Amino acid sequence: MEQELKQRGDILDRNILVSMIDHAALKPDDTDEWVAKQCQIALKYGVSTICVKPCHVAMATDILKDTYIKVSTVIGFPHGSTTTACKVFEANEAINNGALELDMVLNIGKLLSGDYDYVKYDIEKVALAVHERKALLKVIIETSLLTDEQKIRACTLAKEAGADFLKTSTGFNGSGATLKDISIMKGAGGEDMKIKASGGIKTFEQAVKFIEAGCSRIGTSSTISIAEGKSNNISKI
Repeated sequence: MEQELKQRGDILDRNILVSMIDHAALKPDDTDEWVAKQCQIALKYGVSTICVKPCHVAMATDILKDTYIKVSTVIGFPHGSTTTACKVFEANEAINNGALELDMVLNIGKLLSGDYDYVKYDIEKVALAVHERKALLKVIIETSLLTDEQKIRACTLAKEAGADFLKTSTGFNGSGATLKDISIMKGAGGEDMKIKASGGIKTFEQAVKFIEAGCSRIGTSSTISIAEGKSNNISKI
């Protein structure tokens, strides 16, 4: 694919790839001013969404109103351990505040406990609330904490419960996305299930490999690096 990219024009292909990015601003110390800067980065480079903490959804929605950049957020983040009722409330509040896509962490502890009915019900209730409001649901399975068998189980449960995307990682636990995990998730989710790779993707070359592997979306805070090959380490004020 890299040779094909050179033949077709690197700038065009970078733009296409960047349009598949969910630009992340999710760190605990991300301030209002920092998130506002990230909204401008999202707009400048033409990403798919900017993914912000729930407290920043309304602000990001206001900054990006009348633009084509969507706002996404996280639910039950980063451990998936809030109750189902809390997740449903979070989802509805986020949509009320302007979020169009929600990245929900499945209940990892319950999955590891073998309580699959709980895990499926948890996702299902959020999926129903999200789809009722015409939004999309991505389910984060946190691959670095699971065995291959558990990854398959998590993907199957999320698919059965109505997820629109399967997502690898929060980026806050373990090593993040791997190409092996994408292969496992594609196999478990089937042809129609979309995959989002997130965690540790910092360069254009890395992002290309995940798109080649079948991902529809990339979660990263390194949008500048991917788009321009420049450092995204902007100092926070």
